[in-house]
Amino acid sequence: MSVRETHDARAFPARPARSGAAGKRASAGDIWRLLEDVPDPEIPAVSVVDLGIVRGVEQAGDEVVVTVTPTYSGCPATAAIRLDIEKALRARGFDRVRVESRLAPPWTTDWISAEGRAKLRAYGIAPPEPGGCAGTAAAPVACPRCGSLRTERVSQFGSTPCKAQHRCADCLEPFDRFKRI
Repeated sequence: MSVRETHDARAFPARPARSGAAGKRASAGDIWRLLEDVPDPEIPAVSVVDLGIVRGVEQAGDEVVVTVTPTYSGCPATAAIRLDIEKALRARGFDRVRVESRLAPPWTTDWISAEGRAKLRAYGIAPPEPGGCAGTAAAPVACPRCGSLRTERVSQFGSTPCKAQHRCADCLEPFDRFKRI
C-alpha cells in the first residue's frame, strides 16, 4: 500500500478566486500532487514526495497539516524542506499550513518511489536498491551514466551525508550513490 493510499480524500478549503467567487475545494490527493512539485533542497531532481519523506496530509479545522520524516534526525535540509512545503502550499492559497516532523518510524530508502529512483539515476546519482538494510551484502552498483557494473566506492562520504562517492572503471566518471538506510 502506498503512502498516498493511507489517507482519505477529505476536502481542504482553498483560497477563493480573486474575482470573489466561491473557492474550490482541494482533496488530500490534490495536496499530495502539489507536494510532488516541491523539490528536495539537496537533490532538486526529486521531490519530497519522491523521496518518501512526506508521510501524511490531513486537515485540522481550516489548517493543512503535513507530516514529514527526515532522512535522518540530524538532516540539515529539514528546515529548508519545512519552509519549502509551507511556501508551496501558501502560494496555492492555503493560508494555514503546519509542517510536523515525525521521527518514528525512521525514514528508510525503501520509501523512495520507483519514479524517485529513476529521477536519481537520470540526475547522475546511483539510487539505493530497494529492500534490505545497510548491513547486508550489497549488490554491484551500476554507474548512472553508462550502466557499467565495474564500479568502486572511493569514499563512504559523498556530497551529502546520505551519499557515498563512487567511480566507474569504464567511463571513469565519479558519481554519488545514495546510501541504503
